[in-house]
Amino acid sequence: MTKGNPVKLIDGSGNLLEGYIVDPDLSGCVIAITETLRNFEKRNYRLHIAISPLKNQDRFEWFVEKSVEIGIDEITPVICRNTEKPGIKKERINNIIISAMKQSLKAFRPVLNEPIAFNDFTVAGLTEVKMIAHCNPGYARTKIDNIYQPKMDAIMLIGPEGDFSEEEISLALKNGFKSVHLGNSRLRAETAGIAACHSVYFINQNP
Repeated sequence: MTKGNPVKLIDGSGNLLEGYIVDPDLSGCVIAITETLRNFEKRNYRLHIAISPLKNQDRFEWFVEKSVEIGIDEITPVICRNTEKPGIKKERINNIIISAMKQSLKAFRPVLNEPIAFNDFTVAGLTEVKMIAHCNPGYARTKIDNIYQPKMDAIMLIGPEGDFSEEEISLALKNGFKSVHLGNSRLRAETAGIAACHSVYFINQNP
């Protein structure tokens, strides 16, 4: 890019700034700001997805990238009984979040929390609409839109390869989570996370 080229800047706190390059010096580029749009595309709901880290780190990172592009506010890696690799590369994932924000022009930066044990997360006194997506046929499940309504803040639990254990599902239900399904197909964990993210987005776009 050269002098005079228009640019857009985001700060992660909801501001979209428009301007043009005054000095394209790579060591200290100068941009003149012509307009500031505050709370750019601020949604009237919050979405928090708690998802198990995956054996294949690339798949977890793919989920993060796509969920940010669709629209998400908070991501919590939750360590479950069947989680095979509990660690995440937090710095790398935060860089992926920023890159996805730039790609999709999102002015609000999603929060990436530290990994937390499943039991600790489910008893944390969460106040949003709480849902757990699983494949266990022993528990009645319903569609997301039977529980979630537009403009509600939501938390969705997504399990690891091998799904949640029966004890984890029971604990979640005991603590106010509702069982949901994401369709008839058995989805990979990262695909389930994206499906849940898009379902909440769609419900809010089509009240």
